[in-house]
Amino acid sequence: MAPLDDTDRLIVEELRADGRLSMRALAARLHLSRANVYARVARLQRDGVITGYTAMVDPVRYGYGLSAYVYLDIAQRSWKAVRRQLLSIPEVDHIALTSGEHDIVVRVRTDDAASLRDVVLTQLQEMPEIRSTQTVLIFEELDPGTAGGVRARPATGLPGSP
Repeated sequence: MAPLDDTDRLIVEELRADGRLSMRALAARLHLSRANVYARVARLQRDGVITGYTAMVDPVRYGYGLSAYVYLDIAQRSWKAVRRQLLSIPEVDHIALTSGEHDIVVRVRTDDAASLRDVVLTQLQEMPEIRSTQTVLIFEELDPGTAGGVRARPATGLPGSP
């Protein structure tokens, strides 16, 4: 994989802001040829930098009125088994293996408190590998433009500019 340059970063930034952007419009915004943009986007996809395109959804408007982080402490060497089980729970929309006090953090989105209770008590706590859970309600979420991934590194500017 070739290292990313500022032009690659600008392309990624533009596509993160609008994944439906045409190659023609992207090329025009960045003052590049369409052939250059096509080649770069294809390379970014092939190298796994761009892993897909998605619709950003407001969870509340979608029907998930309650979101929470659930911190999990698991038995040693059970990550793979727990991961498989967590991936099968539709209300779990983010999973992270972490260091520190807890082993795993999951974000759960449900319709209401009763549904959240069901996920935590009858799905998560019933897994034999999970030793304990701690649930923290999310009151408000801010998206600083991450679009489901890492925040883009700032590029120095348009190609050819200082």
